[in-house]
Amino acid sequence: MSLADRLAQARRGRSGTAPESATDPTQNRSRRAVSTDPLAELKRTVHASLLESLGPQLYDSRLTEDELESKVRAALQEVLSHEETPLTVTDRARLAQEIADDILGYGPLEPFLRDPEVTEVMVNGPTTIYIERGGRLYPAEGRFNDDAHLRRTIDKIVARVGRRVDESSPMVDARLPDGSRVNAVVPPLSIDGPTLTIRKFATDAYEAEDLVSFGSITTPVIEFLAQCVEGRLNIIVSGGTGAGKTTTLNVLSSFVPEEERIVTIEDAAELQLRQEHVVTLEARPPNLEGLGEITTRDLLRNALHMRPDRIIVGECRGGEALDMIQAMSIGQEGSLSTGHANSSQDMLRRLETMILMSGYEMPLKQIREQIASAVDLIVHTARLRDGTRKVITITEVYGIEDDQILTQDIFEFVQTGFEDGKIQGTLLPTGVRPTFMPKFPSSGIELPPGDFGIPPEDEEHPVAIRIGKGRSVGESGTATAPRLKIGYGKAVKAGGMVYVSAVGPVDPVTGHLVGESISVQAERCMQSLKAKLEEAGSGLDRIVWANWSLRDPADFEAFSEAWVKWFPAEPPVGQGTLMPPEQRRVGFRVSVGVIAEA
Repeated sequence: MSLADRLAQARRGRSGTAPESATDPTQNRSRRAVSTDPLAELKRTVHASLLESLGPQLYDSRLTEDELESKVRAALQEVLSHEETPLTVTDRARLAQEIADDILGYGPLEPFLRDPEVTEVMVNGPTTIYIERGGRLYPAEGRFNDDAHLRRTIDKIVARVGRRVDESSPMVDARLPDGSRVNAVVPPLSIDGPTLTIRKFATDAYEAEDLVSFGSITTPVIEFLAQCVEGRLNIIVSGGTGAGKTTTLNVLSSFVPEEERIVTIEDAAELQLRQEHVVTLEARPPNLEGLGEITTRDLLRNALHMRPDRIIVGECRGGEALDMIQAMSIGQEGSLSTGHANSSQDMLRRLETMILMSGYEMPLKQIREQIASAVDLIVHTARLRDGTRKVITITEVYGIEDDQILTQDIFEFVQTGFEDGKIQGTLLPTGVRPTFMPKFPSSGIELPPGDFGIPPEDEEHPVAIRIGKGRSVGESGTATAPRLKIGYGKAVKAGGMVYVSAVGPVDPVTGHLVGESISVQAERCMQSLKAKLEEAGSGLDRIVWANWSLRDPADFEAFSEAWVKWFPAEPPVGQGTLMPPEQRRVGFRVSVGVIAEA
């Protein structure tokens, strides 16, 4: 139907009788609830007779599920044999199956739970059921008899996992025995009656090859991510609801080496790790008295005492983000987690917000420094408008500058067309070489020819090296980072004077940054400055003017202490300036330039 047709139809609806949606929604639901199923009354009668026939046997804990099912089906056939209502073979089989589903399972939902192609079931009141198949939503034919029928099914689901849902606790988030995730909301919060959402649990967890076959990711990119996991990079998978975050996290988790101890922490256990040495922890809600709650944050803190090699948090939603970030920074490198966000940059902002929710008062600058220090990679997933789920970007977090977290996309999904209702495209390298690439060889990881399509190192424009992640020096102590191109200073003689520009904390032999503290960097600057002046026929005692650039003005006092030590008499006059961006990016905290007599 065209837009013009829809507008005309809307105008006719306004000019005539009020459309159904404009009336009381509860009245609409009542009208829809009138069942046209000719077997509805008979089903209620047979159902009641069956319950009366079996009685306490339905609740006998000594019976196994198979024994109970056998008794129910035998009793059902006996009850049906006494029914006088004429039934066809098809109607009798359908009636028997529906009643068995009500007694043994989850009623009208059972066919969808058995269907392997259905990934999600959404119940919007007793008469409206939607299912997700192939990433798209479809209305389903099944329905419940009434609100009470739906409430009984919800109660049966949550009771099996020791949970409850009623007016005092009208929302519940639980997990079925098979791992499927369940969310239920009942009145008074849900206006149109009880609602139920079931995200089905895959019997066989998807593997890397499955994601490639689905078109969610490419083979070179999945190999790149496998190396990132093996190389112990901290990775966060971001995306919207239903974007495939948990599936992607599960695949990434499969790359953790077998010999490592893994601790997983989830609100509702969904991960399916196949390694031997795995400890699975699940949060616990409060009991009827509001006591006994164990949160994800409690489990995360406890996990640090369990000697984990890796910590995998199913999803960061609140204050536990602070504990996760700190764990990534204090030894649990190679940890993994997920979070809801619309992009990689949004994920960083969400982390800031979640850390502020922890209850600790921290300056935003300090929060961003911790995030930049902890997180290495953000894998962003999305469900596209054609229903497919894809990895959209892979983003490196490589530092912080002017209190802003620095990121760069390494891979990005490029759409090339739209055919047969499907989005065409692929995940391609952006032409950026990540700063953590030197860490792979130092970790004993052999990169494939072509480096996954990532461009090789440009000697004229080396990548910025992030300090503090153990990337600059390999296990043998050999420098693996490229030589810095700035910070050596340049001496020029003119008019009987020597002008020396920007001497930074760089070792002139190795070409690498020296130290992270302002005092260590200032000491290296003065050593290099002294050598540079002496080469030009001058010296520190001939300096008549100095200029020092500081990354943070608060470092001036510490720099001054190191500066005056080099001048036994009166130190030369000078001025301070803010450091230029190119020096900040490589980790400088100070650089010094001077004018001296030749």
